[in-house]
Amino acid sequence: MEKIYVKARAKLNLTLNILNKREDGYHDLESVFQKIGLYDELYVEKTNSNHIELVCNVKELENENNIIWKAYNVLKQMHPNISGIKVTLIKHIPIQAGLGGGSTDCATFLNSMNSLFNLGYSKQELVDIGKNLGADVPPCLYENSMLGQGIGEIITPIDTNMKYYVVIIKPQVSFSTKSMFDTIDNHPEFSQNYNSQDTITALQTNNLSLLSSNLYNAFEEVVKDNPEIQNVKKLLYENKAVR
Repeated sequence: MEKIYVKARAKLNLTLNILNKREDGYHDLESVFQKIGLYDELYVEKTNSNHIELVCNVKELENENNIIWKAYNVLKQMHPNISGIKVTLIKHIPIQAGLGGGSTDCATFLNSMNSLFNLGYSKQELVDIGKNLGADVPPCLYENSMLGQGIGEIITPIDTNMKYYVVIIKPQVSFSTKSMFDTIDNHPEFSQNYNSQDTITALQTNNLSLLSSNLYNAFEEVVKDNPEIQNVKKLLYENKAVR
């Protein structure tokens, strides 16, 4: 196999609790993740070079800071004999939207390289590589629904066949994940809802009412007063969004 085409599916955090900041700078968390139908497209092709070429429809992502670029360099250090590659990335997942766009691109790229070069990595070995690239990479290596713990690398799949639709709205405003973590670290008075188990039960029992009443993201504590966010929520509730 010389090239591969893959879809990198976005994820939603149905719940997200920030537990504590670790000495390594990461945060322990607990989150129920759900992969969704929205996806980026990756074309990964072997070349005769000895480096990565990255082409993207979002030009500012074509650089060495792209997590795909970093992932290639990590694999190249571990396997010096792998050839160069050309990655064509077509972005559909909005950037800075909490949908794990970069992380799912990286996870899908790792899976693709594992297949293209017959590297023989197990899922857990890919998780171990991915967690050093980004905390959201490990859960993005999995499909469907799961509970993520630790920094996201401890994965427990959720047994569910529940199907439901979600509406995704990305306002013009964006928020830095690092800044939101810093705000939570500096405000211990923020209370959080620890309701992952109820959300898991809802997914296991196909209970949409229980699911909608237990959706929670700790970062909402940080942005709850933002007028654009408030206007979006007001519009949804006026149009009978389930909550």
